Amino acid sequence: MTAPLTDCAELRRRLCRPDPQAGAVEADLRPDAVPERLVAAAVLVGITAGPVSGVLLTKRTAHLRQHSGQVSFPGGRIDPGDASPEAAALREAHEEVGLDPGQVEVLGRLRDHVTTTGYRVTPVLALLRPGFVTAASADEVEAVFQLPLAVLLDPAAPRRRTVIVGGRPRAFWVWPHPEHEIWGATAAMLVQLAARLRAID
Repeated sequence: MTAPLTDCAELRRRLCRPDPQAGAVEADLRPDAVPERLVAAAVLVGITAGPVSGVLLTKRTAHLRQHSGQVSFPGGRIDPGDASPEAAALREAHEEVGLDPGQVEVLGRLRDHVTTTGYRVTPVLALLRPGFVTAASADEVEAVFQLPLAVLLDPAAPRRRTVIVGGRPRAFWVWPHPEHEIWGATAAMLVQLAARLRAID
């Protein structure tokens, strides 16, 4: 019998298994529209285990220059001093939501994701240890919250929405949440995460 996904060991097992499409890149835009130069970035896809399991997300403040007011994972540009995407994701999570790197168990990565704003984002998978605390940076983060794992595991939860941008249709994923709109690159990475967690060996 498969252990429930409230169990750390089962979460760890599913997150660590090999990705058959490792090395592939997801994208929000058509291949012919990908910019020649992409900015390297990393986000922390932090998952909690226990009776109320979920994925850690933030809502960015409204005054930021890019992605203002949007829901995202903690993260940002990979700086020259960052030794790896993992180091960048941990640094950014500490700066944005006060997450202690000692409370994070890094497990691997999802496939890189290219955004319409010219970023190549590496999603870093991690388990957040019980008792972790957050303290949002007032300059960058309006709210810290979780998308319940029960929603992530529901195949009917994510929906495709289409809008017209510059005369062309643009389709993107949207996840349900009672308070926040989760769409775009963050939603697409959640779809990828959901597929990893739902797969049964």
